[in-house]
Amino acid sequence: MTTIDSQNIEQATAAIAPSVPDDKTRRYDRQLRIWAASGQAALESSRILLVSSSATSTSILKNLVLPGIGHFSILDAAITSPADAGNNFFLNARESIGKPRAQEAVPLLRELNESVQGEAVLKDVKELLATEQGKDWISGFSIVIAHNLDKPTLEELSTLLWSNPNGPPLVTVRSAGFLAEFHIQYHEHCVSQSHSEVAPSLRITRPFPALLEWARSIDWKSIDPTDHGHLPFVVILVRLVDEWRKSHDGNLPKTMAEKKDFKKSILDLKIKVDEENFDEAEAQAWRVWSEPAIPSDIQALFSLSPLPSPSTSAPQRHGAFHALLDTLADFTQDAQGPGTLPLSASLPDMKSDTKSYVKLQNLYREWAEVERSKFKELFKKKHPQVAEAADPEEVDSFVKNSHHLRVLRGKPLGAFDKDHEALASSVGAAPRETATHLAISALTNLLARDSDASKVTADALKAEVVSIVGEGVDLPEELDAAIGEVARAPTADLPNMAAFLGGLVAQEAIKMITEQYVPLNGYCVVDLVDSWTGVVGA
Repeated sequence: MTTIDSQNIEQATAAIAPSVPDDKTRRYDRQLRIWAASGQAALESSRILLVSSSATSTSILKNLVLPGIGHFSILDAAITSPADAGNNFFLNARESIGKPRAQEAVPLLRELNESVQGEAVLKDVKELLATEQGKDWISGFSIVIAHNLDKPTLEELSTLLWSNPNGPPLVTVRSAGFLAEFHIQYHEHCVSQSHSEVAPSLRITRPFPALLEWARSIDWKSIDPTDHGHLPFVVILVRLVDEWRKSHDGNLPKTMAEKKDFKKSILDLKIKVDEENFDEAEAQAWRVWSEPAIPSDIQALFSLSPLPSPSTSAPQRHGAFHALLDTLADFTQDAQGPGTLPLSASLPDMKSDTKSYVKLQNLYREWAEVERSKFKELFKKKHPQVAEAADPEEVDSFVKNSHHLRVLRGKPLGAFDKDHEALASSVGAAPRETATHLAISALTNLLARDSDASKVTADALKAEVVSIVGEGVDLPEELDAAIGEVARAPTADLPNMAAFLGGLVAQEAIKMITEQYVPLNGYCVVDLVDSWTGVVGA
């Protein structure tokens, strides 16, 4: 053996350059595993506007500063009160009393992450909404978050942001003691990386050529017993589907009896009792008759019309996504194609040996690349201008996740309370959640007419709830408890509720910013008296 061939472990590893992660990777390691580099880049380029520097507001911002947003502005002219100093962890206790609350909170928030820029804007949001320059400034943020803003001002802010389909989402948060809710206003939200746990199709009934060739090449009589016990269930099912179709005029098992016969044919191939791969194939047989060519939720997206562009100079915000969706619809309808969504290269774990599993994995990966190339060619042909401007990584991500696409259409703030039919239906379907929402809505209306919280009573709240839902609607039993808590603490911003809301709202804001995972649609209602959350008005 030569000197080069004979090396000890230190010599063998010395030539390998150590892979030392940079500071950013070390700092954000855990979250990069959740939303990857693309999500982190979206966060770092985001600009957040927070209207108010209350305990809840700063708690929300804390959970956005830590993962690394780019910049935040706190818009608040309030002066720190003794109550603020007692419940807000991002103030210097008594030292902050009498000083601008937002200005006191910014340095402490920035200490959490030195890479995040922040500023305090010591103005009332009403001042900015009164000028065109102020409106443009507000509309220039990635997302706007408002906590316990008075109703007239909130409606003006909501109307401004809703008037532009390309405008930033508005997150409205309301809390009163141990009850709270929040709502996200957006026209449309498109998600290609929903991180769904539903497995994509394995194309068992529509196999690509290389997979079908492998399945047909199996000789049940002469195959080595060891190889027989390690065949992946995908290959077993593809082979048996092929044989079944030949003997059943090209049809798949339909009736219960046929399905039982198909499963029996799988188990009949076992030559040993402990061949777990055939047991797994029998357990996965549902894929043969239950796996649609195109999932119904994806099929529904093909008929979804894009929202109109706000102007010819400003293209629709999700125009590229809809162009990709249009291309995907054509891809599935191509007479020369598979009649399905592009193949996913992802495979689930299965009973097999390493050699067979790696072979199967390579087959899927190679054919997925073939279909991705075909999709890109079709995309360039159908939408040449969009394709030229599109980020190649976004296109690849769209194709890779085409089985889990989501398009959400939102509603303007307050639309749910104006829909008496929807409210009445919600009272019956989710009485507890709707009762809490109604109690908070009633409080908002009362404070809009008179900001003196001492005048908020249980009777006044109940009368306001009746005016919201309309006459003839049976109010839920849970309403009295919700009204009781709101009347007890109509304007209390409690630290434990602030901390809980901070995590919930920041999580949804991150979903909106990164366009990953599926965000809230409707009102998320929180009750820390009985410790539950729910959603109404979706």
